[in-house]
Amino acid sequence: MNNTAKILLIAVAATCAAGAQAQSAGTWMVLGGVTNITPNVSSGDLTAPTFPHTQAVVDGSTRLSGDVTYMVNDHLSVDLPLALPFKHNISGDGAIAGVGKLGDVKVLPITLLGQWRFMEPNAKFRPYLGAGLTYAKFYGARATSTLSAITGGLPSNPTTLSIESKWAPTFQLGATLALNERWFADVSYSYTLLKTRASLSTGQTLDIKLNPSAISLAIGYKF
Repeated sequence: MNNTAKILLIAVAATCAAGAQAQSAGTWMVLGGVTNITPNVSSGDLTAPTFPHTQAVVDGSTRLSGDVTYMVNDHLSVDLPLALPFKHNISGDGAIAGVGKLGDVKVLPITLLGQWRFMEPNAKFRPYLGAGLTYAKFYGARATSTLSAITGGLPSNPTTLSIESKWAPTFQLGATLALNERWFADVSYSYTLLKTRASLSTGQTLDIKLNPSAISLAIGYKF
């Protein structure tokens, strides 16, 4: 083998090594991207007095997001997702389907996940599974005049809305793809078993399963 061939082989080997993303013990990873949360709503009925089968549906929301991840060992990691607060519109369903927007609410999901990463630490492609707990902090709920009219509110005393914050289990499926030695792409899907209660100032309540799905796309850097 001549010197030119040797140099070419060394260059190829160096390029391949640079493309490996060693997610090994002690590695920190930071990610930035976007997350879409879509509730999979199963609504109960608003308690009396109201129309029978008065229900609600909750729209999805997309926000800038990120993660901080630490590799405990070559396969086990701890992940803290971060995001701007999500804002969800609430609309009528069931007997009041089509009446339009009833209100909106902001939610900040605070989640901590344990993740198991498959393949070897320097694999270019690493799928992973995660599980953990989410605290869904609901705040800033606002009712519309439509909700007030349906529930007997008055212009001088309109109906107000609040939603309980709750703990819930979260499950995750994701994968990373190395772009070079430090940078990588990440995609993940998570599902949270979340049930909460909406309360109105008129004394009525509505129990609702949100069970949101979340899809995140991000670019990450490891160090």
